[in-house]
Amino acid sequence: MRLGITEILLILVLALVIFGGSKLSGVGKALGQSIREFKKEVGGKEEEATSAPAEAKEESK
Repeated sequence: MRLGITEILLILVLALVIFGGSKLSGVGKALGQSIREFKKEVGGKEEEATSAPAEAKEESK
């Protein structure tokens, strides 16, 4: 089941009517911050994982 343009617009209009413009912008801002923090944490874990084996090799020499 695929959503068309009409269905998506109807959902957006209903969300705007139910929650109001100010709440929707706040939710969007919070969602954006959460995604940025998640990406930052995931990126930090990858850097730690790749640097740990290099440090272990240097210590064993």
